[in-house]
Amino acid sequence: MTSTKMKPHFSRKLLAIPYALFLAFFVVVPLFIIVYYAFTNGDTGNFSFENFARFFSGTTTENFFQSSRFMMIMQSFFISIMSTLVCLFIAYPVAYFIAHSKIKNKMGFLLLFIVPTWVNFVLRINAMKELLDLIGIYNKPEWNMFNTILGMVYDFFPFMILPIYTTITKIDKSYIEAAKDLGASGPAAFLKITLPLSKAGIMSGISMVFLPSMTNYVVSNYMTFNHTKIIGSFIDECFRNDLWNLGSVTALMLLAIMFLFSWLSGSFDTESESGTRGTSLW
Repeated sequence: MTSTKMKPHFSRKLLAIPYALFLAFFVVVPLFIIVYYAFTNGDTGNFSFENFARFFSGTTTENFFQSSRFMMIMQSFFISIMSTLVCLFIAYPVAYFIAHSKIKNKMGFLLLFIVPTWVNFVLRINAMKELLDLIGIYNKPEWNMFNTILGMVYDFFPFMILPIYTTITKIDKSYIEAAKDLGASGPAAFLKITLPLSKAGIMSGISMVFLPSMTNYVVSNYMTFNHTKIIGSFIDECFRNDLWNLGSVTALMLLAIMFLFSWLSGSFDTESESGTRGTSLW
Protein backbone atom coordinates (compact mmCIF):
# COMPACT_ATOMS: atom_id res chain seq x y z
CA MET A 1 0.00 0.00 0.00
CA THR A 2 1.27 3.40 -0.89
CA SER A 3 0.71 6.17 1.59
CA THR A 4 -0.40 9.48 0.19
CA LYS A 5 0.91 12.59 1.80
CA MET A 6 -1.66 15.17 2.79
CA LYS A 7 -0.87 18.51 1.26
CA PRO A 8 -1.50 21.44 3.57
CA HIS A 9 -4.46 23.47 2.40
CA PHE A 10 -3.98 27.23 2.47
CA SER A 11 -6.85 29.64 2.16
CA ARG A 12 -6.48 33.32 1.49
CA LYS A 13 -9.13 33.92 4.14
CA LEU A 14 -6.50 33.07 6.74
CA LEU A 15 -4.70 36.30 5.85
CA ALA A 16 -7.61 38.21 7.34
CA ILE A 17 -7.08 36.75 10.82
CA PRO A 18 -4.41 39.27 11.97
CA TYR A 19 -6.56 42.17 10.78
CA ALA A 20 -9.66 40.70 12.45
CA LEU A 21 -7.75 40.34 15.73
CA PHE A 22 -6.51 43.91 15.45
CA LEU A 23 -10.05 45.20 14.90
CA ALA A 24 -11.37 43.13 17.79
CA PHE A 25 -8.81 44.33 20.34
CA PHE A 26 -8.33 47.95 19.25
CA VAL A 27 -11.75 48.87 17.80
CA VAL A 28 -14.52 46.60 19.05
CA VAL A 29 -13.34 46.21 22.65
CA PRO A 30 -12.73 49.97 23.20
CA LEU A 31 -16.12 50.69 21.64
CA PHE A 32 -17.81 48.31 24.07
CA ILE A 33 -16.00 50.02 26.95
CA ILE A 34 -17.30 53.42 25.79
CA VAL A 35 -20.85 52.06 25.47
CA TYR A 36 -20.60 50.51 28.94
CA TYR A 37 -19.52 53.73 30.62
CA ALA A 38 -22.06 55.77 28.63
CA PHE A 39 -25.01 53.71 29.85
CA THR A 40 -23.97 53.05 33.45
CA ASN A 41 -24.08 55.09 36.61
CA GLY A 42 -20.69 56.29 37.75
CA ASP A 43 -21.33 55.43 41.41
CA THR A 44 -23.28 52.16 41.31
CA GLY A 45 -22.45 50.83 37.86
CA ASN A 46 -26.15 50.21 37.15
CA PHE A 47 -27.76 50.79 33.76
CA SER A 48 -28.84 54.41 33.47
CA PHE A 49 -29.50 57.28 31.08
CA GLU A 50 -28.21 59.69 33.70
CA ASN A 51 -25.10 60.52 31.69
CA PHE A 52 -27.15 61.73 28.72
CA ALA A 53 -29.30 63.87 30.99
CA ARG A 54 -26.16 65.22 32.63
CA PHE A 55 -24.65 66.16 29.29
CA PHE A 56 -27.75 68.10 28.21
CA SER A 57 -28.35 69.67 31.60
CA GLY A 58 -27.58 73.28 32.37
CA THR A 59 -26.91 75.01 35.66
CA THR A 60 -29.13 76.66 38.23
CA THR A 61 -28.84 79.99 36.41
CA GLU A 62 -28.83 78.91 32.74
CA ASN A 63 -30.24 76.13 30.57
CA PHE A 64 -28.27 73.90 28.24
CA PHE A 65 -28.59 76.24 25.25
CA GLN A 66 -27.08 79.04 27.29
CA SER A 67 -24.28 76.97 28.75
CA SER A 68 -20.63 77.00 27.77
CA ARG A 69 -20.96 73.36 26.70
CA PHE A 70 -23.51 74.26 24.03
CA MET A 71 -21.31 77.14 22.87
CA MET A 72 -18.41 74.72 22.62
CA ILE A 73 -20.49 72.37 20.45
CA MET A 74 -21.57 75.23 18.18
CA GLN A 75 -17.98 76.43 17.97
CA SER A 76 -16.86 72.93 16.98
CA PHE A 77 -19.46 72.79 14.21
CA PHE A 78 -18.49 76.25 12.97
CA ILE A 79 -14.79 75.35 12.85
CA SER A 80 -15.55 72.09 11.04
CA ILE A 81 -17.85 73.73 8.50
CA MET A 82 -15.46 76.57 7.74
CA SER A 83 -12.45 74.26 7.53
CA THR A 84 -14.33 71.97 5.15
CA LEU A 85 -15.53 74.81 2.93
CA VAL A 86 -12.07 76.38 2.71
CA CYS A 87 -10.49 73.01 1.86
CA LEU A 88 -13.17 72.31 -0.75
CA PHE A 89 -13.00 75.71 -2.46
CA ILE A 90 -9.21 75.46 -2.70
CA ALA A 91 -8.88 71.74 -3.44
CA TYR A 92 -11.47 71.43 -6.21
CA PRO A 93 -9.98 74.05 -8.58
CA VAL A 94 -6.47 72.71 -7.93
CA ALA A 95 -7.54 69.10 -8.51
CA TYR A 96 -9.46 70.11 -11.65
CA PHE A 97 -6.48 72.02 -13.00
CA ILE A 98 -4.06 69.15 -12.38
CA ALA A 99 -6.43 66.55 -13.86
CA HIS A 100 -7.02 68.54 -17.08
CA SER A 101 -3.58 70.07 -17.49
CA LYS A 102 -1.01 68.90 -20.02
CA ILE A 103 1.59 68.29 -17.33
CA LYS A 104 3.29 64.98 -18.02
CA ASN A 105 4.08 64.08 -14.43
CA LYS A 106 0.76 64.92 -12.79
CA MET A 107 1.35 62.66 -9.80
CA GLY A 108 4.65 64.39 -9.14
CA PHE A 109 2.85 67.73 -9.10
CA LEU A 110 0.22 66.27 -6.79
CA LEU A 111 2.96 65.10 -4.44
CA LEU A 112 3.66 68.73 -3.60
CA PHE A 113 0.44 68.68 -1.59
CA ILE A 114 1.07 65.24 -0.09
CA VAL A 115 4.72 65.52 0.99
CA PRO A 116 3.94 67.70 4.06
CA THR A 117 1.92 64.80 5.50
CA TRP A 118 5.11 62.75 5.61
CA VAL A 119 6.44 65.08 8.28
CA ASN A 120 5.41 64.43 11.87
CA PHE A 121 2.06 66.02 12.65
CA VAL A 122 3.24 67.76 15.83
CA LEU A 123 6.28 69.20 14.05
CA ARG A 124 4.11 70.64 11.28
CA ILE A 125 1.70 72.27 13.72
CA ASN A 126 4.59 73.68 15.76
CA ALA A 127 6.12 75.10 12.59
CA MET A 128 2.81 76.75 11.72
CA LYS A 129 2.55 78.09 15.27
CA GLU A 130 6.01 79.64 15.03
CA LEU A 131 5.09 81.20 11.71
CA LEU A 132 1.97 82.78 13.19
CA ASP A 133 4.01 84.00 16.14
CA LEU A 134 6.50 85.57 13.73
CA ILE A 135 3.67 87.33 11.89
CA GLY A 136 2.28 88.55 15.21
CA ILE A 137 -1.15 86.92 15.29
CA TYR A 138 -0.41 83.98 17.59
CA ASN A 139 -2.09 83.92 21.02
CA LYS A 140 -4.23 86.92 20.14
CA PRO A 141 -7.91 86.47 21.14
CA GLU A 142 -9.19 88.13 17.97
CA TRP A 143 -7.17 85.71 15.81
CA ASN A 144 -7.82 82.45 17.68
CA MET A 145 -10.67 81.32 15.42
CA PHE A 146 -8.72 82.15 12.28
CA ASN A 147 -5.63 80.34 13.55
CA THR A 148 -7.65 77.24 14.42
CA ILE A 149 -9.31 77.06 11.00
CA LEU A 150 -5.97 77.70 9.32
CA GLY A 151 -4.41 74.82 11.25
CA MET A 152 -7.28 72.49 10.33
CA VAL A 153 -7.03 73.41 6.65
CA TYR A 154 -3.27 72.96 6.70
CA ASP A 155 -3.63 69.54 8.30
CA PHE A 156 -6.56 68.10 6.31
CA PHE A 157 -6.14 69.70 2.88
CA PRO A 158 -4.46 66.62 1.30
CA PHE A 159 -7.42 64.48 2.36
CA MET A 160 -9.71 66.75 0.36
CA ILE A 161 -7.68 67.10 -2.81
CA LEU A 162 -6.77 63.42 -3.26
CA PRO A 163 -10.28 61.91 -3.59
CA ILE A 164 -11.45 64.82 -5.76
CA TYR A 165 -8.48 64.47 -8.09
CA THR A 166 -8.92 60.70 -8.31
CA THR A 167 -12.60 61.03 -9.18
CA ILE A 168 -12.09 63.74 -11.79
CA THR A 169 -9.41 61.72 -13.56
CA LYS A 170 -11.81 58.77 -13.84
CA ILE A 171 -14.52 60.79 -15.60
CA ASP A 172 -14.85 59.72 -19.23
CA LYS A 173 -13.85 62.71 -21.34
CA SER A 174 -16.21 61.58 -24.08
CA TYR A 175 -19.10 62.77 -21.88
CA ILE A 176 -17.74 66.31 -21.91
CA GLU A 177 -17.03 66.14 -25.64
CA ALA A 178 -20.57 64.92 -26.29
CA ALA A 179 -22.00 67.76 -24.22
CA LYS A 180 -20.00 70.32 -26.18
CA ASP A 181 -21.05 68.72 -29.48
CA LEU A 182 -24.66 69.23 -28.38
CA GLY A 183 -24.01 72.92 -27.90
CA ALA A 184 -23.11 73.11 -24.21
CA SER A 185 -20.58 75.75 -23.25
CA GLY A 186 -17.58 75.02 -21.06
CA PRO A 187 -19.23 76.15 -17.80
CA ALA A 188 -22.44 74.33 -18.72
CA ALA A 189 -20.55 71.10 -19.42
CA PHE A 190 -18.78 71.45 -16.10
CA LEU A 191 -22.00 71.97 -14.17
CA LYS A 192 -23.90 69.21 -15.97
CA ILE A 193 -21.14 66.60 -16.37
CA THR A 194 -17.97 67.10 -14.33
CA LEU A 195 -19.46 68.39 -11.11
CA PRO A 196 -22.17 65.68 -10.73
CA LEU A 197 -19.76 62.88 -11.62
CA SER A 198 -17.19 64.15 -9.11
CA LYS A 199 -19.75 64.09 -6.30
CA ALA A 200 -18.25 60.89 -4.84
CA GLY A 201 -14.86 62.53 -4.45
CA ILE A 202 -16.39 65.67 -2.96
CA MET A 203 -18.40 63.71 -0.38
CA SER A 204 -15.39 61.55 0.48
CA GLY A 205 -13.23 64.63 1.00
CA ILE A 206 -15.91 66.35 3.08
CA SER A 207 -16.26 63.32 5.36
CA MET A 208 -12.48 63.14 5.85
CA VAL A 209 -12.24 66.83 6.77
CA PHE A 210 -15.51 67.73 8.50
CA LEU A 211 -15.65 64.90 11.02
CA PRO A 212 -12.00 64.94 12.20
CA SER A 213 -12.05 68.73 12.47
CA MET A 214 -14.57 68.46 15.30
CA THR A 215 -12.23 66.38 17.45
CA ASN A 216 -8.69 67.38 16.49
CA TYR A 217 -8.08 69.31 19.68
CA VAL A 218 -4.31 69.14 19.20
CA VAL A 219 -4.59 71.72 16.42
CA SER A 220 -6.91 74.00 18.40
CA ASN A 221 -4.71 73.76 21.50
CA TYR A 222 -1.44 74.39 19.70
CA MET A 223 -2.71 77.14 17.43
CA THR A 224 -4.50 79.13 20.15
CA PHE A 225 -2.52 78.31 23.29
CA ASN A 226 -5.44 76.22 24.65
CA HIS A 227 -7.91 79.10 24.30
CA THR A 228 -10.20 77.49 21.68
CA LYS A 229 -12.24 74.53 22.92
CA ILE A 230 -13.86 71.96 20.65
CA ILE A 231 -15.62 68.66 21.30
CA GLY A 232 -12.33 66.77 21.24
CA SER A 233 -10.96 69.03 23.97
CA PHE A 234 -14.00 68.35 26.14
CA ILE A 235 -13.66 64.58 25.74
CA ASP A 236 -9.95 64.76 26.56
CA GLU A 237 -10.62 66.79 29.71
CA CYS A 238 -13.32 64.34 30.83
CA PHE A 239 -11.02 61.33 30.60
CA ARG A 240 -8.05 63.11 32.16
CA ASN A 241 -10.25 64.13 35.11
CA ASP A 242 -11.64 60.59 35.55
CA LEU A 243 -15.08 61.60 34.24
CA TRP A 244 -15.29 58.46 32.15
CA ASN A 245 -19.07 58.35 32.02
CA LEU A 246 -19.48 61.90 30.74
CA GLY A 247 -16.58 61.53 28.32
CA SER A 248 -17.96 58.23 27.00
CA VAL A 249 -21.44 59.56 26.39
CA THR A 250 -19.97 62.54 24.53
CA ALA A 251 -17.81 60.26 22.39
CA LEU A 252 -20.79 57.99 21.72
CA MET A 253 -22.95 60.88 20.54
CA LEU A 254 -20.13 62.10 18.34
CA LEU A 255 -19.85 58.60 16.89
CA ALA A 256 -23.58 58.65 16.16
CA ILE A 257 -23.17 61.98 14.35
CA MET A 258 -20.36 60.50 12.26
CA PHE A 259 -22.48 57.45 11.44
CA LEU A 260 -25.43 59.64 10.44
CA PHE A 261 -23.22 61.87 8.30
CA SER A 262 -21.70 58.85 6.54
CA TRP A 263 -25.15 57.39 5.91
CA LEU A 264 -26.52 60.65 4.51
CA SER A 265 -23.47 61.09 2.27
CA GLY A 266 -23.98 57.62 0.79
CA SER A 267 -20.82 56.06 2.16
CA PHE A 268 -22.70 52.83 2.93
CA ASP A 269 -24.06 52.35 -0.59
CA THR A 270 -23.14 48.91 -1.90
CA GLU A 271 -24.40 49.28 -5.44
CA SER A 272 -21.67 49.52 -8.04
CA GLU A 273 -21.62 52.76 -9.97
CA SER A 274 -18.69 51.97 -12.20
CA GLY A 275 -20.88 52.47 -15.25
CA THR A 276 -20.68 56.22 -14.80
CA ARG A 277 -16.87 56.12 -15.02
CA GLY A 278 -16.31 58.73 -12.40
CA THR A 279 -18.39 58.01 -9.35
CA SER A 280 -16.11 55.27 -8.07
CA LEU A 281 -13.45 56.75 -5.87
CA TRP A 282 -10.58 54.31 -5.67
